[in-house]
Amino acid sequence: MSREIEEGLVERLDFDKLGKVAASGQALLPVAVQHADTLELLVVAYANRQTLERTLKDRVAVFWSSSRNELWIKGATSGDYLDIVDVRVNCEQNSLLYLVRPRGQGGCHTKGADGNSRMSCYYRSIIGPGELGWVQGMR
Repeated sequence: MSREIEEGLVERLDFDKLGKVAASGQALLPVAVQHADTLELLVVAYANRQTLERTLKDRVAVFWSSSRNELWIKGATSGDYLDIVDVRVNCEQNSLLYLVRPRGQGGCHTKGADGNSRMSCYYRSIIGPGELGWVQGMR
């Protein structure tokens, strides 16, 4: 990912993301990841059978990285693990919800101005056509 996409203020929404996920050749489900205490949405990721089984076994969030096409243990390189409190499945059994407690600085791989990982990947708001803005009070 480029720094301009992850840190920039120009809107570059990837409307082809699901097409890229489908092209990976993996059978995947979307996973909404929510802080178990604050209910803040931290990230939306993807899981296959292998990563779900590993998540349930190890009680730490494990995903399938659709951009790298490999297993991704959240926190393995950053130390910002997401400890599993509960795993829920929706009514149609086509998406998952992980309720987690972050162990470390946050749930996002990007960092705020203070150099710490952001708690959530949802730290910008759309403020106008083609523009993103920083939400005050969020890292």
